[in-house]
Amino acid sequence: MTTPAAASSAHIDRPPPLTRRGEARFWRVSSALFIGGLATFAVLYCVQPLMPDFARNFSLTPAAASLSLSVSTGVLAFAMFAAGALSDAYGRKRVMAVSLLAAAVATLAAALAPNWPALIVARALAGLALSGVPAVAMAYLAEEMDRSAVGVAMGLYIAGNTIGGMGGRLLTAAIAEFAGWRWAVGAIGAFAVVSAVAFAFALPRERRSAPRAELVAIGPALRMHLADPGLRLLFALGFLVMGAFVATYNYIGFRLAAPPFSLSQTAIGFVFVIYLLGTVASAVAGDLSGRFGRRRVILPSVALMPLGVAATLSPELWATLLGVALVTVGFFAGHSIASSWIGLRAETARAQASALYLFFYYAGSSLAGWSGGWALAAAGWPGVAAFVGALTLLACAVALRLTRVPPPAHLLAPEPIPPGG
Repeated sequence: MTTPAAASSAHIDRPPPLTRRGEARFWRVSSALFIGGLATFAVLYCVQPLMPDFARNFSLTPAAASLSLSVSTGVLAFAMFAAGALSDAYGRKRVMAVSLLAAAVATLAAALAPNWPALIVARALAGLALSGVPAVAMAYLAEEMDRSAVGVAMGLYIAGNTIGGMGGRLLTAAIAEFAGWRWAVGAIGAFAVVSAVAFAFALPRERRSAPRAELVAIGPALRMHLADPGLRLLFALGFLVMGAFVATYNYIGFRLAAPPFSLSQTAIGFVFVIYLLGTVASAVAGDLSGRFGRRRVILPSVALMPLGVAATLSPELWATLLGVALVTVGFFAGHSIASSWIGLRAETARAQASALYLFFYYAGSSLAGWSGGWALAAAGWPGVAAFVGALTLLACAVALRLTRVPPPAHLLAPEPIPPGG
């Protein structure tokens, strides 16, 4: 017979319930992380349409101008390991909120930079600060959400990324044409301050991952995740699709500004409206992966990217823009599926698994984004297309291999939806 004291103890020891799709807490979490994703990508990618400006104003090559983005993503890639451990020790929400505010301050500093080296330092600091958001957000969702809800919640978070990336690019392109790049970057910094405050008020504190008194050892967790063949493939996929995507957007402005298109900077900025397709693609892919299983939708999603790259070689503007749209949809669908898959496949140390995925993801952004400049200098846009095409074909091969890797033991138990791992 169970005594009242034993029943009370069992009730106390029972973990808090997972957040299910459609609950009030689900929408509160999703809204807050949408805001966080909005600010993160606006800060990170606001310099992308300004690269031709930087090249002219500071007498730089396209590859050197791309460092304004590559240095941020490169620092971000390495710093996320520490950010994941800090969130284990001090709490997911606290680390994300402080990180967003610090990134906003660094962006305001970039707007006031007196020279190119100072701007690069400010952008590196912005990348360092932003390291506390992406991996921690992925871990937060994996821990707090029911398995049937995590794909949708991740899709909504990535939708915030897409709108932030698009809005930041559009805003900076428009402001820069009429008031200069400093006012453009400063506007993004001010927006990020407001977003950081809204995020801190909106996001509920985590309830299934209590902060620890000590930092988690990073090395053993990373070795464990790297030993998993499925996770290794997901890391490789993140590197390839992000590298292809960033290289496309880094240098498409140079192609559109040159004959036969000869578009103005504002017109080129409006190309980033295509990001809205990524918003839809990430949400739809998250929903489809929850309904039918990630294995069934990952390859068709990624396969859109090489088709898009081929279309950008057309001398017709509509075909080039269609190609960019296909690259965008394929990238955001693939990333949405892969990023939610990470948290499900990793049974423990999920913040470190997310950090490792995002390390490769942002390493792809930094390395491929920079290398594409050399391809542009050597062979023009066809050189960039060949480089990006190779990355996307490799991504398709990785996605195909992912469909054949068996799930880990903890995902083999029967569940109401197809296995996600």
